[in-house]
Amino acid sequence: MPAGRPEAEVEVDETLVRRLLSAEHPDLADLPLAHLDSGWDNVLFRLGDAFVVRVPRRKIAADLMRNEQRWLPELVRGLPIPAPAPIRVGTPTHFYPWPWSVLPWFDGHCADELAPSEDQAARFADFLLALHQEAPDDAPANPVRGVRLSVRVENTLERMIRVREKTDLITPAIESIWKQALDTDPGSGHRWLHGDLHAQNVLVDDSGQFSAVIDWGDLTAGDVATDLAGTWALFESATARQAVLDCYQPTEELLARAKGWAVLFGVVLVDSGLINSPRHARAGERILLRLRDDTNG
Repeated sequence: MPAGRPEAEVEVDETLVRRLLSAEHPDLADLPLAHLDSGWDNVLFRLGDAFVVRVPRRKIAADLMRNEQRWLPELVRGLPIPAPAPIRVGTPTHFYPWPWSVLPWFDGHCADELAPSEDQAARFADFLLALHQEAPDDAPANPVRGVRLSVRVENTLERMIRVREKTDLITPAIESIWKQALDTDPGSGHRWLHGDLHAQNVLVDDSGQFSAVIDWGDLTAGDVATDLAGTWALFESATARQAVLDCYQPTEELLARAKGWAVLFGVVLVDSGLINSPRHARAGERILLRLRDDTNG
């Protein structure tokens, strides 16, 4: 796993997206198109007033895109926070090698730019409870999300060393949370989870209400502690974080693993962010500071 944000393997620009739309969805090809963002795996474009085009920039994202296209339309039904199930899908062509999607547009700010209100804590817990249902045998597997934390130890410790060299974020409290998570029963869950509930993947409207949960590329079946870790990514106050836990009611073992996953996400975001993404670094710092504050409290 590279330390910083990986380089694109295919240059995804407006010209390419216009060609893709013209080839498969010509009725959308003349709508206004504007670049929104480039993440680790995909590039996003606003299409007209109602759509987003999501196009992989790396080969590894192609299978993740297929998982979204296959499973998300079924999973979003009944969730208390909206999610962007694909409206149209694109297939590989002679000039672009991977699948891509047209998604619905949701207004809102990423939660790292505008934090959700405290009154959204129960809604977030309800979202997790609705999502975290038993998954079928053919649900997608993910080698790095929903897995036992022991699978991530080597990479996480390498990142901790780098973060410790550059910051004072790896405190005894953080080390203790990580150790306790590793010492906890690893569980054997096979429930649906989002897999990547950091603050840039949750949208909040101007009033602080959740408007959508986006970026389902890491959708998988596994240990729901991976998602519960999002509590420390999203909520500023300890009161709101406790309200999530009071509503979700995790076991002690699940809570310990969730905090361990929060440490992992915080360390990964800080480590990668200090190289080439200050926004990631700030998001990771918030997670680690919130964990520390809850422990000290």
